[in-house]
Amino acid sequence: MEIKINDRPDKIERFRELQNQLRQRWQQADILEQDDNDILVIPSFSIDQRVGQKVAGFLHYEERLLFSLIRLRNPKTRLIYVTAQPLSRMVIDYYLQLLPGIPFSHARDRLLLLSTYDNSFIPLTQKILDRPRLVERIRRALRPGKSFIVCFNSTYLEEELSLQLNVPLFAASPELLYWGSKSGSREIFAHCHIPHPDGSPLVHRVEDLVKEISQLWERQPDLQRMVIKLNEGFSGEGNAILELNPIQNIAPNKVSSSERMIGIEKHLTHLKFQSKDETWSSFSSRIPELGAIAEAFIEGENKRSPSVQGFISPTGEVKIISTHDQILGGIDQQIYQGCRFPADSNYRLQLQELGLKVGETLAKKGAMERFGVDFIAVCQDNGQWDIQAIEINLRKGGTTHPFMTLKLLTNGMYDDQTGLFYSQPDREKYYIASDNLQKPQYKGLLPDDLMDIIATYRLHFDSSTKTGTVFHLMGALSEFGKLGLTCIGNSWEEAEAIYQQVESVLDEETQPCLDSCPINLTSSIPISWL
Repeated sequence: MEIKINDRPDKIERFRELQNQLRQRWQQADILEQDDNDILVIPSFSIDQRVGQKVAGFLHYEERLLFSLIRLRNPKTRLIYVTAQPLSRMVIDYYLQLLPGIPFSHARDRLLLLSTYDNSFIPLTQKILDRPRLVERIRRALRPGKSFIVCFNSTYLEEELSLQLNVPLFAASPELLYWGSKSGSREIFAHCHIPHPDGSPLVHRVEDLVKEISQLWERQPDLQRMVIKLNEGFSGEGNAILELNPIQNIAPNKVSSSERMIGIEKHLTHLKFQSKDETWSSFSSRIPELGAIAEAFIEGENKRSPSVQGFISPTGEVKIISTHDQILGGIDQQIYQGCRFPADSNYRLQLQELGLKVGETLAKKGAMERFGVDFIAVCQDNGQWDIQAIEINLRKGGTTHPFMTLKLLTNGMYDDQTGLFYSQPDREKYYIASDNLQKPQYKGLLPDDLMDIIATYRLHFDSSTKTGTVFHLMGALSEFGKLGLTCIGNSWEEAEAIYQQVESVLDEETQPCLDSCPINLTSSIPISWL
């Protein structure tokens, strides 16, 4: 289905009316905590699909929002979860069995799973819109006045689905997308007087990018590197590193600006891309469409990548819900791999303060639901940490699902006075989470095989101690050898030990077997079949 630009004025007004319904309901009560709701979960990654294709198992990232099934702990809540490809029954059973105090069958009866049966690299929401009968089925299943949509990120596709279903979208309006882009983030940081790296405005031509790189270098002649960023990216995949040391012969004060720009343009073909399959040809081809910026690379021997996550209610209240130290990988540590909760005590409260400023600015623009702010923290010689804001994510992110898993499973609370999370009764909780426990020997493991391993070694989450591991991305395991997990402990040390145990067990269970290696072929087969 094609979304027509000339329909926008009418659609904007109708969409605002639907979001106003959310605001009116929120004034009466927090709809996320209300029992009698219909929640439509669209775990769509509506981003440039050329970026998504470079992420191993990208289609299975729809499983990251399966924590939403834990909301079925409310006995009157109904939930519809739509995916591009059908989810394994074993994966669904795994999540439903995490529900405290709710019979499995009761929760299952209130869950409707739908699929487009389309594995192409098209945003999931587009696939749904292209199937009018599926849209109609969803419409019939949702109760008017008791329903809302949640998604990974909000674009004009999600707005269109909201309008076709006549159901509010609990997310920021697509009209605000710019403030979650690289250039929009920099504008908000400047407005809020939040420290951030020197950089360029948004450009849409390679020649303009070259000019901005040259001017940034002139302002900071001691720079060793720059980051070139597509204005829209996912998990760092739209970033590239420009090394300046190899082209010091055209550094400021050595040649004219025109000569320097010629040298820079030639050197752009040697960018160090975060995606291993990226090339300058494909990267530069997206600049006219997406735009790009140049930004000073922050150097430092002791450097971390913390983030803060916030929530904006439909009525504009802003609260901080978590801080993390992100675990990054790839070239020059630019790609999100996982996270540790909470962020280091040396700067977690500062992150909260900065995140609150950003949230309040976004709220004034009309944003709602999740937002995150990523930072770079560098330890100075005096032991203090220099904090620089990098970008805003006006959507859910890689730290959303582990934190919400912790919150929904423990029914605990985040304390913004300490930056810690407490389960009942007042027990501190910590976790280490990753979307990228990936090894070649894990390929071929089915979800059923993983369940056997979990049960044999008791790796599952223990509801009595509220510690253990919750797995996700299980659909990516067989084809890509890739798995996600959130390891919850009563201390960082315990969370780390749990993570190491899971990895050791998986490594042991996937060692190459000789012909004599015993394989339990009956562990997942019902007794009645034997």
